Amino acid sequence: MPSVPPFSRSERIEDYTKQCGGIAWKEERIKAADGVDIALAVASVTGSKEEMGKEASHVAIVYYQGNGGALPARLPSLSMVLKAVHRAAGSSTRYTLVAVSYRGYWTSRGRPSERGIGLDAAAAIEYARSRLHTPADPPIRLVLWGQSIGAGVATSAAAALSSIVPKKNGSRNGDSALASPVSGLLLETPFVSVRAMLTAIYPQKWLPYRYLGPFLRNHWDSQSALLKIADTKSSCPRILILQAGNDELVPNGQGVQLEETCRDLSLHVQRIVVSGALHNEAAAKGQGRRAIVDFLHCFG
Repeated sequence: MPSVPPFSRSERIEDYTKQCGGIAWKEERIKAADGVDIALAVASVTGSKEEMGKEASHVAIVYYQGNGGALPARLPSLSMVLKAVHRAAGSSTRYTLVAVSYRGYWTSRGRPSERGIGLDAAAAIEYARSRLHTPADPPIRLVLWGQSIGAGVATSAAAALSSIVPKKNGSRNGDSALASPVSGLLLETPFVSVRAMLTAIYPQKWLPYRYLGPFLRNHWDSQSALLKIADTKSSCPRILILQAGNDELVPNGQGVQLEETCRDLSLHVQRIVVSGALHNEAAAKGQGRRAIVDFLHCFG
């Protein structure tokens, strides 16, 4: 962690402009709470001011990538989703996608760790809250989208938001970067936790790997995060689990187990299996992209 192919740190957003089909991405820099410099890629789709009107809605999607590679190579696929959801929603809704490059990835500084990436996740949410919104704008509806390990980042960030208890005067305790509730949680090819993955991949009791749980430095426990989300008194997010039908990395039972956890906790959840998709193909396949667009359209 991270898994960075050769030359991916030198990739630029401009290298993928043609593949993004007219979606204009820009690189932004933010600071995590511990001062680490983090890179974002940000793009919006919207109608004209006349088309949107005063009561137009704004959906901010914060995207947490999987472990492998740099952010620019993911932008063409994310652009296709933005274009499709804009067509589905019409011109009255603005969609902004904020893609996060964790510390140690792409051009972000620092070294990755679970705690550090959690700070990066919170900083990106604060960016969406404070930099994309003015007092004259309609309230932002926040959707967290995580792919693979990023699904663990997204559930942990949502749990941190839900743990901030509103005061009687309407304000919230805790870090201002975690002061906005989550409307939607999109988990693409997720796993239950790193520990659960060890047991699922190495079920044989005589192998040592399943017993390494106490020594793990990173846990990314989505199941525990969902328990925290359900335990809050505030409104819980709508959840989509997008599972790859031919996932070569995450065992099939992981998505099923997360869905069962959500249902046991009375969370609003839908699980869709993208037929024939490998681990990194779920959002690129037509079935998967349609599922994502339909999900995002709910918040417009």
